[in-house]
Amino acid sequence: PVMMALILGTGLYLTFGLRFLPWTRLGAGFRLTWKGRARNDNVHGELSPFQALMTALAATVGVGNIAGVATAIFTGGPGALFWMWCTAMVGMATKYAETVLAQKYREVTPAGHVVGGPMYYIRNGLGKKWAWLGTLFALFGGICGFGIGNMTQANSIAAALSSSYGIPTWLIGGVIAIMALSVLVRGIRSIGFVSSIIVPVMAAFYFLVSIVVICA
Repeated sequence: PVMMALILGTGLYLTFGLRFLPWTRLGAGFRLTWKGRARNDNVHGELSPFQALMTALAATVGVGNIAGVATAIFTGGPGALFWMWCTAMVGMATKYAETVLAQKYREVTPAGHVVGGPMYYIRNGLGKKWAWLGTLFALFGGICGFGIGNMTQANSIAAALSSSYGIPTWLIGGVIAIMALSVLVRGIRSIGFVSSIIVPVMAAFYFLVSIVVICA
């Protein structure tokens, strides 16, 4: 409950503080993203705006939208959906603020790669004395990346294919690991390129199947 109050409270504070900018400028955001489908080598950065958005959506549209929502409705009833919508509406301001901070306090490595995120804007924005907090964020973020991210996704895929088609779960996990590794070893540009192709198809398929399920 405390965490939820902080999430909603921060979202409300930023929504009013930004004068509802994430809502009123949503159209402008989509236009800029559409214009930035191709990466401009003259502009500093490793991903195009579209690739960056698709990379972010790759971790947003997935198991959480299916298993998470189903669990919430089963546990709390249909009213849970209402609060999900409320959280999402004010959460746009939180995400916008996070993105602005990540852009402002990001760094460029000697090799020319752009690095950023909460651990960097905690250290660079709040000062060196808060570097320990950024370190903790990076540590716990790495752990959560395996726990609530990769393992949950891979387990859901393996469980579905195993129960439906009898494919061994270890085989499915191995295939997923090899496919992910083949993309990750090539760096951030490879991740952005693959995401820009797969995520739009995944999102469209997800939307169409959802409509089919509702109609059925």
